[in-house]
Amino acid sequence: MEHDYLSVDDLSPKELDDLLDLAADVKAHPEAYDGRLAGRSIGLVFEKPSTRTRVSFEVGVAQLGAHPVVLSSSELQLGRGETIEDTGRVLSRYLDAIVLRTFEQERLEVMAGAADVPVVNSLSDFEHPCQALADLLTMRERLGSLGGRTLTFLGDGNNVAHSLLLGGAKAGMTVRVATPAGFEPIPQVVQRASEIAEETGGGAEVTNDPSGAARGADVLYTDVWASMGQEAEADERMLVFTPYQVTQDLVEAAAEHVVVLHCLPAHRGQEIAAEVIDGPRSAVWDQAENRLHTQKALLLRLLGAA
Repeated sequence: MEHDYLSVDDLSPKELDDLLDLAADVKAHPEAYDGRLAGRSIGLVFEKPSTRTRVSFEVGVAQLGAHPVVLSSSELQLGRGETIEDTGRVLSRYLDAIVLRTFEQERLEVMAGAADVPVVNSLSDFEHPCQALADLLTMRERLGSLGGRTLTFLGDGNNVAHSLLLGGAKAGMTVRVATPAGFEPIPQVVQRASEIAEETGGGAEVTNDPSGAARGADVLYTDVWASMGQEAEADERMLVFTPYQVTQDLVEAAAEHVVVLHCLPAHRGQEIAAEVIDGPRSAVWDQAENRLHTQKALLLRLLGAA
């Protein structure tokens, strides 16, 4: 695979499938991978708040025997004007990999261009590729296979939607994204997902019809309506996004075996009904746990230890 993991598109369909196989084995047999990264140090740099990403990476790095070095931008000279390039160059002299949670995708690309060690995108405004790995593993656990399945994402065409379009297409799924008008995913991402789908037998669709998008879907997925940095728009967005709430009615319109996912944190009664997230079709807690296993697999592959 690529030296870095900045986008789901950095993986070929086969590399993605192999990585999910490895993650499943890491989950089933964690003791077999204990100490695989002994003597290594992994930098975890957070320019945005985090719960699941920070804890899952820090625990995963430790379980693999490496030393996690957790840093916020306020603890680095980034907060005093040092460039992201110089930060990448310096951290490369101490660390074996850098995991960065940031704002613009360009910051990841610039750091990766300057760093001599693998750089991992643990969230940017453009993509959330580590989340997509956990999502796909969870779907595979619940559905068996991914090819030919339909994944419906309802809500904002955000970074999570982008990674699901690319990752779902790589896995041969049809990905439907239903958003209010004006909140669709970036057209270039949809185009790229369509190109991938032509090779894998999947599909990429964008619609403003939540009911139509949910009909017959194997997976219903949602995310918060106002992402980090958009809190000031939350009340306005609620008015526009209310028809896209994942309700019990939408669950009943989907396939009988539908899997409900949410990357968390969730606002019960907004993007998802409490009875749905806490209901029998929900896999959100397995999904959150799978961040740990997929990220361990990713680090093992990037560092040549698996």
